[in-house]
Amino acid sequence: MNNPGPTLSDFGHDPLWITIIKAVAIFVFLMLGVLLGVWTERKLISRMQHRYGPNRAGKFGLLQSVADGLKMGLKEDLMPRTVDKVIYFLAPVIIAVPAFLAFSVVPFGPMVWMFGHRTPLQLTDLPVAVLLVLATASIGVYGIVLAGWGSRSPYAVLGGLRSAAQVVSYEIAMGLSFVAVFLNAGTLSTSEIVAKQAGGGTWDILGLHIPTPSWYVFSLIPSFLIYAVCMLGETNRVPFDLPEGEGELVGGFHTEYSSSLKFAMFMLAEYVNVFTVSAMAITLFFGGWRAPWPISLWDGANTGWWPLLWFFAKLVIAFGFFVWVRASLPRVRYDQLMAFGWKVLIPLNLVWILLAATFKALRLPETDRMGIMAFGAVVIIVAFVVWLRFDTVNQRRKEARAAQVEEEFEQLREEPAAGGFPVPALDLPHYHGAVPAARVPTDAKEVTSGSN
Repeated sequence: MNNPGPTLSDFGHDPLWITIIKAVAIFVFLMLGVLLGVWTERKLISRMQHRYGPNRAGKFGLLQSVADGLKMGLKEDLMPRTVDKVIYFLAPVIIAVPAFLAFSVVPFGPMVWMFGHRTPLQLTDLPVAVLLVLATASIGVYGIVLAGWGSRSPYAVLGGLRSAAQVVSYEIAMGLSFVAVFLNAGTLSTSEIVAKQAGGGTWDILGLHIPTPSWYVFSLIPSFLIYAVCMLGETNRVPFDLPEGEGELVGGFHTEYSSSLKFAMFMLAEYVNVFTVSAMAITLFFGGWRAPWPISLWDGANTGWWPLLWFFAKLVIAFGFFVWVRASLPRVRYDQLMAFGWKVLIPLNLVWILLAATFKALRLPETDRMGIMAFGAVVIIVAFVVWLRFDTVNQRRKEARAAQVEEEFEQLREEPAAGGFPVPALDLPHYHGAVPAARVPTDAKEVTSGSN
């Protein structure tokens, strides 16, 4: 049964008490998800590293996250004397609250009956719901920056500045990766984007009828791959966890926060953000709450409360991807991170958007397909010429740099001290095979101490 799901017209009609129930249910789900997510991540990474992981508190260590949460909640909250107290206190709140707000537009399922009322399994929806998620993600960065600034510590300030520079590059790339989805779906509403993935279509070009899959992960695979990389940069996870960087910044932006309730809010926001970007990946590219094939062949797979199960299963798989990457990849250098965002992801996004818009225009009726294809060919040729020009310039720069390095080495071979580095004297006796004579004791006291 092909259930298109709710649309924008189905929202805004719920009684207040049902809206409160939905909001509380989302909050409880995220809190329990953080507890289970921490336990799952520790267990999976420990198994990948041939360790047991948590196995003392409760069965299989399931209560370890609860014990850690109680410890951080009951621990004495220290505040350094040199911090800006207002900013220091507000930073964890600013980073945690937007993380919860982003989940308000995530669709969990179709229309269901709840206490006698027919309502969508989604708190709310907007014509620009995806932009709301991007906005809340951007606001969360202010919490990281303010945490570093309010701590008045050099390590914390450096972590906050890294986060600000990182979000500028990866937020742009992530936003651009959504453009192809908007072009195909024709909307920015999360519920309607899921509805557009209800069934596959056909691509009519040059008299050929090519079937297309329903999920956008297949038809828009470049957008998904770019978004998958941006997810790691957006959530400050390995290999892009430069704002924390305990190897060089101790703890980064939260260095001055003790393991108390404020530190717990930072951890809570990180995991909720992981769930948020995973839920957006599911909504935009993996059909949302719709059942995967072959479960979708069952008529009741996309009706009732069953879609809630498919959504949670996809969310678990997406979270496992984050854990897998953390256990597999090392942290990249900061210059590599910024260069990858600005020089690779953003240009690739722009090229792919141009191609996606061209394919979309070719599918429109009464379109001058030959003119569009000719224009596209001209654009590709111009882009290739520009790339070739830049590639030639870069190659010349590399050759000039290599020649300069070789010239410096030749100079150092002829005159070792030319580079200004300390060079040991090469005329010492042991360089010529002479063995220094044994030192003879000068007094009886030294002889006695030597014998002892």
